[in-house]
Amino acid sequence: MKRSIFCSSTLLLSFALVACQPAVQQEATVAEAEVAAEHSLTSILDNPSRTPANKQRDQFRNPVETLTFFGVEPNMTVVEIWPGGGWYSEILAPYLHAEGQFYAAHFPASETREGYVNSRNRYKDRIASDALFANVILTEFAPTEQSAIAPAGTADVVLTFRNVHNWYMGDSDEGLAGAFATFYTALKPGGVLGVVDHRLPEERADEDMQTSGYIKQSLVVHYAEQAGFVLADSSEVNANPLDTADHPRGVWTLPPSLRLGDENREYYESIGESDRFTLKFIKPATSE
Repeated sequence: MKRSIFCSSTLLLSFALVACQPAVQQEATVAEAEVAAEHSLTSILDNPSRTPANKQRDQFRNPVETLTFFGVEPNMTVVEIWPGGGWYSEILAPYLHAEGQFYAAHFPASETREGYVNSRNRYKDRIASDALFANVILTEFAPTEQSAIAPAGTADVVLTFRNVHNWYMGDSDEGLAGAFATFYTALKPGGVLGVVDHRLPEERADEDMQTSGYIKQSLVVHYAEQAGFVLADSSEVNANPLDTADHPRGVWTLPPSLRLGDENREYYESIGESDRFTLKFIKPATSE
């Protein structure tokens, strides 16, 4: 795994203290700092603000490993795209509360579709109900619009979990191009874009991306690079080899949606949540 290009104040101090030490000792010091950050995230998983239903998903969504892979530090400015009901926000908001800044780019306030309106309203109520969410700035995002998800060039990290397939299904080329351009604008030079989504095997027909909720990793890489990003690393932390990605109701056949109800429920629960790719992109630093 490549190291984050960002460092917290703790890591910076560590580098300063060991600058003249042998390389092996420097590597050990950095590793210890990374372990400390993981422990901090782990403690947040038991935060009473998290709902029991959300905690049950930890085994499938691997939040500590995923956020560590993306290099998220507690003093960063982080944007979460379309946070839905706040599954990741329950972790990110407390983690960034004291030193960082968290932007939640939800559905646009101008939305009229009932599901979108209700989702945004529930999220607003959620972040208003707990002091740990007091530092959350609610913005908005639409893939085909120039959305101000955060002030341009200010974000250290932009994160999107299980959303890219929606933009492809809804707006295809225009939606994906617009989304990645928006993320690029919000990030600082050297900033990180973290993407997790349901993986469609590369050998499958492109048409399968239209309705299944799965998307090819290569397509995501293509649109990210088209926007100017560089693929820095990938991880299999959210992979699930039991998922064949060919279910009757697409990805929503699997937990947590279980769209078939009790039909073959035990079987789909035994598979678990979907097979997912986890990609880390970098906005290149400007040349001097």
